[in-house]
Amino acid sequence: MRNLLPLIGSHPGGRSALTCRFRCGDACFQETPNNSDNEYAGDIIAGAVSRRSMMRAAAVVTVATAAGAAALTGPSAPQAEAAALAGHGHGHKPWPPHKPGRSGARGLRFSPVAPNRDDKVTIPAGYAQNVVIRWGEPILRGAPAFDPEKQTAKAQAGQFGYNNDFLSLLPLRGERGRQVMVANHEYTDEILMFRGYDPANPTREQVEIAWAAHGLSVVVVQEEYRTGRLSPVNRHPLNRRLTATSEFRMTGPAAGSALLRTSADPTGRKVLGTLNNCAGGTTPWGTTLHGEENFNQYFANGSTDMHKRYGVRTSASGRKWERFDERFDLSKEPNEVNRFGWVVELDPYDPDSTPRKRTALGRFKHEAAEPRLTSDGRPVVYMGDDEKFDYLYKFVSSKRMKKGNSRAAREHNLTLLDEGTLYVAKLTGDSPVTEIDGTGKLPADGEFDGSGVWIPLATGTTSHVPGMTAEEVYVYTRLAGDKVGATKMDRPEDVEPSPRTGRVYVALTNNSDRGKEGKPGADEANPRNGNKHGQVLELAENWDDPAGDGFAWRLFLVAGDPDDPSTYYAGFPKENVSPISCPDNVAFDAHGNLWISTDGNKLGSHDGLFGVATQGDRRGELKQFLTVPTGAETCGPVIQDRRVLVAVQHPGEVDGASVENPASVWPDGPGKIVRPSVVAVWRKDGRDIGV
Repeated sequence: MRNLLPLIGSHPGGRSALTCRFRCGDACFQETPNNSDNEYAGDIIAGAVSRRSMMRAAAVVTVATAAGAAALTGPSAPQAEAAALAGHGHGHKPWPPHKPGRSGARGLRFSPVAPNRDDKVTIPAGYAQNVVIRWGEPILRGAPAFDPEKQTAKAQAGQFGYNNDFLSLLPLRGERGRQVMVANHEYTDEILMFRGYDPANPTREQVEIAWAAHGLSVVVVQEEYRTGRLSPVNRHPLNRRLTATSEFRMTGPAAGSALLRTSADPTGRKVLGTLNNCAGGTTPWGTTLHGEENFNQYFANGSTDMHKRYGVRTSASGRKWERFDERFDLSKEPNEVNRFGWVVELDPYDPDSTPRKRTALGRFKHEAAEPRLTSDGRPVVYMGDDEKFDYLYKFVSSKRMKKGNSRAAREHNLTLLDEGTLYVAKLTGDSPVTEIDGTGKLPADGEFDGSGVWIPLATGTTSHVPGMTAEEVYVYTRLAGDKVGATKMDRPEDVEPSPRTGRVYVALTNNSDRGKEGKPGADEANPRNGNKHGQVLELAENWDDPAGDGFAWRLFLVAGDPDDPSTYYAGFPKENVSPISCPDNVAFDAHGNLWISTDGNKLGSHDGLFGVATQGDRRGELKQFLTVPTGAETCGPVIQDRRVLVAVQHPGEVDGASVENPASVWPDGPGKIVRPSVVAVWRKDGRDIGV
């Protein structure tokens, strides 16, 4: 486990150039969209944050000291969190001693997988796996079997899409052993899909196939008795494909805005398609949320400051879609891009429903959107904007969820994300600035920690940002964050609240531009310049009232080689952890362990899935559960009692690879086209994972 492999190239973040080109439009090589000088200004604070909020934020500094040992270290009670956020406690308490035992934290009792470069999904001893579904498998009635040499747009629209990312498994009442699986299809790798693909001159058929391969899939899956094996139920009535040309509705306070109107849709309420759906979330009322992330890359000829702030090119797009549909040409339809970059809500139990883009949650590069409920039943949704130096957000609904599955309850719950307040985060460290030197060296108090405040941006039709209307806040949310002095983070991606403690975990993947000339330098929440490996941030809010505006924070993990002195594993002995780099998606198991998938591992190994204890005397013990094949990224994940589900995205996405010259033969072996797929893993003895 300690023998790290040599580095494989020097592309930013550990990705291949091919990944950068197709997934995010070479964002690494474009000018960083956030060039704002957004330090706090007194007039903005006065207008956006109440005196009481600032006092609470100051009091929360104490959380990271006295109450921090309880609220952020060991087992946490709601009362401890509430007392901490009220500012009680005096002085700093040391970490409790770690006492590593033989078996590991409950839920993580498996032999860790060693770093490797094997072209397969590698899993622990005693576990088994199967490919649940591959790109191109038919899921709708009438869809043909997959044939990569004869693929058509019509066929793809009835088949499982490309580059599966977020996964959700929901119960299916009345059908024993079956669940509803929902998957995002983030983007397409045309060079790995089409023989003889010419990036400068794609054909209409290739473009239309790509449109059909984007979007979402709903697939009912069947569990095999006595194992964790899953297989798709083809042509089930709930199975569904939503693509780049399907109909979606704009809802919430910005719906109908002049900023969202186009010549094809003068109402500003009807949108064709969803693009670059990355991670997401599952709601307590039985719907799924899907974040539109690197949508900017699909559009050409951007010309405004707002286009620039969202990273839209001033020239042709990489995929040249504008040649086949004018809506992707912003010189002709400048508002079309404003209709992407939202959180989409889907009802997977109603195959006839129209998915909705929720404008109240703001527009940016949404990695994910994960909700939880306040004690009085209002949803709180946490979100990250996956861009260097962009921001962390949350939305608090003004409505309470109705329990039950009646039609009235479902209709009401489908309005929960249209009314409420959108916030952005400001984090302040509690150590002297001179102790944060950019190397990752811990400050004198032994941890990177501090307080934070949620700054309100808009509530319904009321803007809290000077100089911006509410509609402008929702459509140009990044600019609103700039204006109120939000903290520039190292690519905030997935954000997940723990269902056991209420603490919120933020995956910050990396930021190689941190500390470069003309760019922001290290701060206590982002403590390393040239940050290659990323970190995981932990927030403590009031368990009974996560709608509050103050929080405590500390870095839970500072990723990288455990032998590197700049790394940190929540105080756990580093000789007993797996190396991890570039945390991306996160999820929780029933034991309260955090599971982390990686993207762009900069340590030389393939990306993987890791479990880490968040509580007790094994807090910070991190173990690798699996690795994915050559060129692939680990997505999903779903952690059930008896099964782990991962989406293996972009296998074979290596510089120089193509259909004719594949870099991977996964999942079907030599002579077969490489295919993104979903994989299930379970224990051979039938027992729960990691116990």
